[in-house]
Amino acid sequence: MEKKPREIIVSGKEIYGLIPQRPPMVMVDAFYGFDGDKSLTGLTIEADNLFCQTGQLQESGIIEHIAQSAAVRVGYLYTQRHEPIPLGFIGSIDQLTIHALPAVDKVLATEISVVQEVGDITLIAVRVCSAGQLISEGRMKIFLKKE
Repeated sequence: MEKKPREIIVSGKEIYGLIPQRPPMVMVDAFYGFDGDKSLTGLTIEADNLFCQTGQLQESGIIEHIAQSAAVRVGYLYTQRHEPIPLGFIGSIDQLTIHALPAVDKVLATEISVVQEVGDITLIAVRVCSAGQLISEGRMKIFLKKE
């Protein structure tokens, strides 16, 4: 997954336009767009991150990063279509493996792939890496609440 550096499409406070979370709960700080059918996001882990303990991002932070990475993908797609961004809710987490807890100052590089979409339900596959190391992989089902 981590090949050459990609250009950031959305970062900083612009991310807030794609997701409902606000600091200190924001767990994505870069959106790199799409590579084929995959969307790519990133997060630099900072020491003051709510999900960090003893210098490492904890499991709950990795899961929240995955969910927000999926939200950024949806937010960007809807923004490009000039449509209201729907709220998303985690329906289930399946086959999730956390291989390592990344340390403060590490950068997460995350790929989201859509496995299946049926109506307002999307099943995604995810891979989270840092410096060439696989951090986490699994699947998440997301429900969209459209107005």
